[in-house]
Amino acid sequence: MNSSLFTMFVLALLPIIWLVIALCVWKLPAHIASLGAFVVAFIEAMFIWNMSFNEALSASIEGFAMALWPIVLVIIAAVFTYNVTVYTGAMDIIKRMITSISSDRRILVLLIGWCFGGFLEGMAGFGVAIAIPASMLYALGFSPVEAILACLIANGCPTMFGSIGIPTTTLANITALDAGSLAFVQTIQVAPLLFISPFFMVTLVSKGIKGLKGLIPLICVASFSFVIPEIFAARFIGADLPVIIASICSLGATFAYAIFYGKRHEIPNEYRMEIPKEKNAPVITMKRAFIAWSPFILIFVSLLLTSKLVPFIHDPLSEIKTSIVIYQGAGATPYTFTWLNTPGVLILLSGIIGGILQGCKGSDLYKVLKDTIVQMSKTICTMLGVLACAKIMGYAGMISDIAAFFVSALGAFYPLAAPLIGALGTFVTGSGTSSEVLFGNVQLEAATAIGANEYWLVAANSLGTSAGKMLAPQSIAIGCAACSLTGKDGEILKKIALYAFGYVFIMALIAYFGSSFASFLLP
Repeated sequence: MNSSLFTMFVLALLPIIWLVIALCVWKLPAHIASLGAFVVAFIEAMFIWNMSFNEALSASIEGFAMALWPIVLVIIAAVFTYNVTVYTGAMDIIKRMITSISSDRRILVLLIGWCFGGFLEGMAGFGVAIAIPASMLYALGFSPVEAILACLIANGCPTMFGSIGIPTTTLANITALDAGSLAFVQTIQVAPLLFISPFFMVTLVSKGIKGLKGLIPLICVASFSFVIPEIFAARFIGADLPVIIASICSLGATFAYAIFYGKRHEIPNEYRMEIPKEKNAPVITMKRAFIAWSPFILIFVSLLLTSKLVPFIHDPLSEIKTSIVIYQGAGATPYTFTWLNTPGVLILLSGIIGGILQGCKGSDLYKVLKDTIVQMSKTICTMLGVLACAKIMGYAGMISDIAAFFVSALGAFYPLAAPLIGALGTFVTGSGTSSEVLFGNVQLEAATAIGANEYWLVAANSLGTSAGKMLAPQSIAIGCAACSLTGKDGEILKKIALYAFGYVFIMALIAYFGSSFASFLLP
């Protein structure tokens, strides 16, 4: 191997190496570590890759712009909507509705961890889909370790479409690929893992495969009603709604089948749970239920109406935009700000309207929004640092040098490593979006170098984020905090690693053997 190629690879990787050391060794907060990676990339770009100060600065500004609009906007809007439902008490009604169907621990872990957890990931992401379902399961009587592990397994696969699809839409923006086509390929890749995850969750909480006895039809309903709608939503709607639509379909189908199952089967004693009853809890009428779900219903409807399925709304709104050339060097392309037909705006409006329906005053909504911005301020800084770092690395040629090394070392076997690279990014940063930003263009350039389908390899990065999300210290810490499990992070990491590494192995096989047929998947 060419020694200069290896040298440039190591130098190009220094911002990532900094992240690994800063987060995993020095235990620095993510926002500090990501801003440090940005500084390393900025200095290297000027003194090793010969970027001018103006080029490096304008590349940074383009990264900041992409971070703020639409990524930070979506993050704030999604978490704000969730916080509104907590503030008004609507989330308690939603929880009661879900837990009213069965006292079978195997069914409850599917309804809460799989279906509702997937919904929360699609709507908010950023740990909400681990914290809330895990705390609900723990409150119902699951052991904290079981609750956390089950939710980590459930949360992995929807990561690529979390927070209204922001990891996928960001990946599409970074790589200049079509978001809808990319989302469709991602759903094909992740489908086998989506199917098997509910089986793992049930065997986990029932302490062995004996828990599958008599429940396989219901688990298949939970799996297929998630997988098939997700594929169709990605194919015909785009990257924003696949997990939301899939989780709603899965929740409805699993809920209905659980009622049917409960009428015909006695719950085995070892799986029966005593569900705590709330004293003086008001009856949940249709009106109460609708109001509780109203922000999420509004988000779903508004995103659906403004999607490509409704061109007479989508097209005019999409034309309200501004394109600006920000980067001042070679290879610059205009960055487009879409002002109205963007998920962040629609989610924020839906959250406000839903909050008003739930009884919030303007002052209440302002307080919740202000608190949400403070709550997510470190995440905002993290996104700014990571996006600026990625833009500098891309424009300077550092991404090209990283890709060239991997291709030289692995050649045609590179697809085996593609999901592992995505998993590493999420493990280090705790964010699927950050992994897409850091390594999306590595996968794209590697695909070009080995003649592979670019959509397939770029999607493989998202596939890997699933396993990385399970292992990420940030995810584990959120679960432990939600279940009041202090000092057990290492135990959780050891146990979830068995699942995560098994998933990575399956992902590597999917990425490698599926690359030959990838061109047939594109619409």
